Amino acid sequence: MFFNQQSENELMSIARTQQLMMLTLAAVICCWIGLASTNLSAAVALAGALAILFGYAVILAAEFALLAIFGVEHAVRRPTWIQVVRAWWGEVVCTPRVFCWHQPWRSRMSPDWLPPSRHLGVVLVHGFFCNRGFWNPWMVRLRSAGIPYVAVDLEPLFGSIDSYSDQIENAVRRVEDATGRAPVVVAHSMGGLAVRWWMAGHSAGARIQRVFTMGTPHRGTWLARFSAMRNGAQMRMGSDWLDELTKLEGPNNDARFVCYHSNCDNIVFPATSATLPGADNRSADGLAHVRMAFHPRVMEEILSEIKQLNAEPDKARVSTSR
Repeated sequence: MFFNQQSENELMSIARTQQLMMLTLAAVICCWIGLASTNLSAAVALAGALAILFGYAVILAAEFALLAIFGVEHAVRRPTWIQVVRAWWGEVVCTPRVFCWHQPWRSRMSPDWLPPSRHLGVVLVHGFFCNRGFWNPWMVRLRSAGIPYVAVDLEPLFGSIDSYSDQIENAVRRVEDATGRAPVVVAHSMGGLAVRWWMAGHSAGARIQRVFTMGTPHRGTWLARFSAMRNGAQMRMGSDWLDELTKLEGPNNDARFVCYHSNCDNIVFPATSATLPGADNRSADGLAHVRMAFHPRVMEEILSEIKQLNAEPDKARVSTSR
C-alpha cells in the first residue's frame, strides 16, 4: 500500500523542515571554513567546523546534566556516572541517524504494508518533532516477519496532541480493514499521549490488542517547562491538558499498556513519568530517550510479544461501525 496524496503532503512538511535545517547547518559550516581558512589557520577552521557539526552533543550533555540534578527519585535506581556517559554516547550516535537521515531524507523508504492477511497488524506512532521515518528500522523488521503495519505522521507539527486523533483513527481502521483484527500500537514519546487521547475520545480500548509505549511522558516531564510549542507545553508536569486526559479516560484504562521507562531518559524525567498505574511498567535503565526505541532488547521483546499475540485468538473487538 502506498501513501495517498494528502499523507504525502503532510509528510513532506516535517521532512522539509528537517531538510532545511540540515542544509542550513551545511551552509554555516562551509561559510565558517571559507572565512576561517582565509583569516585563520586550517586547524582552527577544521576545529570550528567540528564544533558546529557536533554542537548537538553539547546540548545532549546539558539534558543529561538536568536529568542528574532534577530527575532523581527514590522510586527508581539512581543511574551511575558510567550509565549516564554510555547513555549520552548512545544518543550522540543515534540522534543524527534519526534526525539527519531517516526523517528528512528517508521518510518514505518503507511504505505502509497492508497485504490481505489474518496476521495481527501494528500501528506505529512517533513522538515530538518526528515523522514516520523514525520507524524505518521497525518497518524493515515487521515486514520481514510478515507483520502488516501503518506508520502515521502526526500533523500539524506543533499542534495540540488531541488534534492527532483522526490520523490515529484512520491508521487503526486501515489495519482493521486489511487484517480483520484489532491491531497492536507501538508508540514513542509524545505518540503515547496521542494514542491515549484517541482511545479515550473514541472509546477505542476494546479495539486494541496492546499498546507499547517507550519514553512516553504519561505524567508529563520536567523538561517540557522550557517548551514554547503547544504540544510541548501540554507535556509539562501537572498541565491542564494532562489533567483533562486523565478525566477523559476515567479509571481502569491502563491494563492494555506496556510502558518502557529509563533512569537515563534525557527527555522524559523523572523516570516514573513514563509509567502508568495498572500498566505493565518495564525498566529500560541505562537507555536514553531516542536510543530506547531501537535498542535490541526492547525491540526484540516487543516484536516477540507481537508474534505471540498473533498466535492467540483475537481478544479485542474490531469495530464494524463506520
